[in-house]
Amino acid sequence: MLYDERLTAPRPWWLIAALSGVCLGLILFPLGLMPLLGGLVVGTALGAVAVSAYGSARIRVVADSLVAGEARVPVSALGEAHVLDEEEARAWRTHRADPRAYMLLRGYVPTALRVEVTDPGDPTPYLYLSTRRPRALADALEAARR
Repeated sequence: MLYDERLTAPRPWWLIAALSGVCLGLILFPLGLMPLLGGLVVGTALGAVAVSAYGSARIRVVADSLVAGEARVPVSALGEAHVLDEEEARAWRTHRADPRAYMLLRGYVPTALRVEVTDPGDPTPYLYLSTRRPRALADALEAARR
């Protein structure tokens, strides 16, 4: 494996998950102590599952493939990789975005990598990958091409 990154959710999101449990418990408080406790546990668990599921996206370069979330693309079908700083990343995920592009977008990750797709049979023009280490990912893709 040449590159492996997991895009985990930020810590404050876990606090929000816990607070969702408190809110559900307070909603059920008029029904008694047991519904309050049940709401606290169930609400917290559901919030934690939601945060964990959203934050479980992974980007990997394995042998000759790029695996980004649900997408698996052979490196031979990829073209040039463009490292995007915060300002460029914001532009490519808003007004410069192509609706046909594959976007592994996490708003809490400010930097990204845009990789051209050169496969003529694929209608996807590029991959937009939120990553905390765009230069390392670009280097791993280049190493996998060799």
